[in-house]
Amino acid sequence: MLYFKILGPLEITVADRKLQIRGTLQRRLLRTLLIKSGELVPSEALINELWGEEHPDRVENALQAHISRIRRRLSSLEPDRPTSRLRTLTSGYQLLVSEDEVDALWFQRRLDHVRGRLDGDLRSAIGELRAMLDAWGSPVLPPGEGGAICRAAVSQYEESRLLALETLFDAELRIGNHTAIVGELRTVLAKDRFHERFWQQLMTALYRCGRQSEALAAYQQLRRRLNDELGLEPSPATSAFEQAILSHNPLLSLSSGAEIALAAAGAGRQVVIGT
Repeated sequence: MLYFKILGPLEITVADRKLQIRGTLQRRLLRTLLIKSGELVPSEALINELWGEEHPDRVENALQAHISRIRRRLSSLEPDRPTSRLRTLTSGYQLLVSEDEVDALWFQRRLDHVRGRLDGDLRSAIGELRAMLDAWGSPVLPPGEGGAICRAAVSQYEESRLLALETLFDAELRIGNHTAIVGELRTVLAKDRFHERFWQQLMTALYRCGRQSEALAAYQQLRRRLNDELGLEPSPATSAFEQAILSHNPLLSLSSGAEIALAAAGAGRQVVIGT
């Protein structure tokens, strides 16, 4: 079985060997086909992904040549496979892969599975989430490695990564690991500077560590960033965390026993604090 890594530099694993694809256009083409796993990708879409508006002469022939190289490369890695994974159809091309063969598809499936069993063994869920996140490459899309299709997919993958991190930190809070995740949350926020759920989790962790002034300072730091750089205020949900800290709301305590919502009235969002 082949395993394709697209969350980071493109890589193929076969029989414990990690292989690279040479050539920027071939990497971009294979990445695009993997992103659209199992779907028919029109030739025109692939041409735009590879060359944009500056097509070479006889661009269809150029595309077919790159397709043939990838097909031969994949076939050489699976000599016993009766038919090629890469199919030529009337209007485009289709790459046949399963969810277990592409890291981005595997990640989403595992994330859905873990989130569906958070009422069970939290420590096991935490371990799995950390292993999943460790498998990500950085950057997810190396410079020059993709066009519009790849960039759109990366935005979706990034949303899944953020959701996995939110889920991880919620689970850590629920088992009382608030002290351990303060540093991690600060590291994550150095990159995702305006992601309010992480700020809410940081404020909760600091409060539970007995560091109320730092929790309030975190809120003010977010508020300044939003004001200065985006001209915005924190969401009502995040402001509700500040008010809960100021009033020593017992719902913020680790001993509260149940997940709670601190969203401000009419905010339309639930903010869940792990217990």
